[in-house]
Amino acid sequence: MKKLEHVNYKGFILPLVVGIALWLMTPLKPAAVPVAGWHMFALFVGTIIACITRPLPIGGVSIVAFALTVLTQTVPMEKAIVGFGNASIWMIAMAFFIARGFIKTGLGRRIALNFVKAFGKRTLGLAYSLIGVDLILAPATPSNTARAGGVLYPIIESLSQSFGSDPKDGTERKIGSFLIFAEYHGDMITAAMFMTAMAANPLVQTLAKGSGVNITWMGWFLAALVPGIISLIVVPWLIYKMYPPEIKETPNAKEWADKQLAEMGPMTLPEKIMAVVFVVALLLWITGSFIGIDATLAAFIALALLLLTGVLSWQDVLHETGAWNTLTWFSVLVMMAGSLTTLGFIPWLSKAISGSLHGMNWVLVLIILIVFYFYSHYLFASSTAHVTAMYSALLAVAISANVPPMLAALLLGFFGNLMASTTHYASGPAPVLFGSGYVPQSKRWSLNLILGVFYLVVWIGIGSLWMKVIGMW
Repeated sequence: MKKLEHVNYKGFILPLVVGIALWLMTPLKPAAVPVAGWHMFALFVGTIIACITRPLPIGGVSIVAFALTVLTQTVPMEKAIVGFGNASIWMIAMAFFIARGFIKTGLGRRIALNFVKAFGKRTLGLAYSLIGVDLILAPATPSNTARAGGVLYPIIESLSQSFGSDPKDGTERKIGSFLIFAEYHGDMITAAMFMTAMAANPLVQTLAKGSGVNITWMGWFLAALVPGIISLIVVPWLIYKMYPPEIKETPNAKEWADKQLAEMGPMTLPEKIMAVVFVVALLLWITGSFIGIDATLAAFIALALLLLTGVLSWQDVLHETGAWNTLTWFSVLVMMAGSLTTLGFIPWLSKAISGSLHGMNWVLVLIILIVFYFYSHYLFASSTAHVTAMYSALLAVAISANVPPMLAALLLGFFGNLMASTTHYASGPAPVLFGSGYVPQSKRWSLNLILGVFYLVVWIGIGSLWMKVIGMW
């Protein structure tokens, strides 16, 4: 007997209560906000809450939200459907497909094992080598969950167990706890360094464009380069000092990696083609703004090459559910977030907040906004949901307070990733690595509290000065 699919109906209660309450408060809305703008706000808040309570997977939530938005005539169908043609969202989908090539061919695993072989003589070096792999894969992997959970976590787990470090027998502190925690932070930092390294980053580009700020792939990378490298060097060392592994030397790591590589055999033709296509995509993303090739087009070209060479089949593309899922719900959320601006809600909110900050130095305004953005992430279980909910409003406030637009847009974009350094449920990789059992919740929270201050100081302070030096504001 066939059964119905599970639906968490209790998860609908809070979104519906809050959304309906806000809708019914329309007569009490601020005079400067149009009725449609307030209705969009009610629908948007209800949708964001549903993304947290998860009555359905986020794709299902977005379809329900889309239907309600059009059904209530808040946004007409011809405008609502435009979100599905957003170039930045298609770039995310294309990058998911490219990432599938790394996993299918085994190239991602081979790169990781070679890094372990070359740099894994000491535990700290081992952490740096694993994070180095994350850095290499980041530009073409828009899912930091795929990098940390799909490529690196299985290697870290196998490596830790080969050194007798397993939470099941209470030996997690030997080496596994340190490697897991270092990789989590490394994954988050690399996500902040590339526009194509995390799903919400192209969304930031789209939302910033709505405020008149045009962020390019190369511009994002150059701006994040110095604070990113500093973070990649210092953070693993800080974790090593604050949460030291019991095993400091790992001479067996090279032997273990050699054994794993021997089992994989010599580099295959699909791996070689995958490597060439990856380099081509990277070069097009870097030089695109100079040669007139859009970042999304570059991603389409890379996928076309993978299909033409047989590295991927069309069935691989069809079965990459993460890409199609992201394409669906991102399109809806982008449409809703954009409608908040076009229907007048975001302009009103930015004026209201900037009015309370009137006369304050723009540097102080920027710091207040980023600190608020960062620590409010304790209320979110998704970086993407948080970016969708707050980015546009905070950027509008910053610009109205005379913060240099590009500086505000990029710093808020970076912290859309860095704010994941708060909780064990902060982003996709967090529950994957936390669920391994290597790092207890209390230790994760206490260490993250310290590292969060480091990120605020380095990325706001040094990051702002670096962007000034390279002329970005």
